[in-house]
Amino acid sequence: MITVTLAQLQRIEPRSPAKFALWVDPLNAAMLEFQINTEQRVEMFLAQIMHESTGLSALSENLNYSAQGLANTWDRYSATGKRGGPPNTLALTLARNPQAIANSVYANRNGNGSEVSGDGWLYRGRCPIGLTGKANYADALMALDIDCIEHPELLEQPIDGARVAAWFWKSHGLNEVADTGNFDRTTKVINGGDIGGKERIGLWTLTKEVIV
Repeated sequence: MITVTLAQLQRIEPRSPAKFALWVDPLNAAMLEFQINTEQRVEMFLAQIMHESTGLSALSENLNYSAQGLANTWDRYSATGKRGGPPNTLALTLARNPQAIANSVYANRNGNGSEVSGDGWLYRGRCPIGLTGKANYADALMALDIDCIEHPELLEQPIDGARVAAWFWKSHGLNEVADTGNFDRTTKVINGGDIGGKERIGLWTLTKEVIV
């Protein structure tokens, strides 16, 4: 069984060392529980959660986008219908309103209700791996007995957050993906695309140097 130390976490992500003392034991316990137990599995898991949570410092999705940021990230907010175009009227209306953005972006997806339900904001990305959507929160509740439907903020706490991240990893077959060495595939499963790909690869490279 590979375990991670406080010093190793601090080397991987030196920008937020104060957080790691709270997370190192829960992470090790969660990795043990969900068989993230080889060097390659641990390296990929840590690289991904460090990217998703900005070094365990951002445990809930911010979504504080400018109008152009919205257009750069999602087709539906671009006047051209393709990412990177100028922002459309909807983007200009939503800009810098994180709650409204979440409710727009995540409406009627992953078990969420309509935009007016508020589910998008309530069940936005949380925990080190960015669990998103009411259906995924419900799955975590069933699997782990964490009442994250009524109390989604629990996923921002070290013990529950670490368990949910490790559970998501294992339940989506990412231990087996890690065994093949296909880091890009882990990004696809977690992110749904390749956002932040270069940064993730950089963290993975660093993690491989640290976890020895």
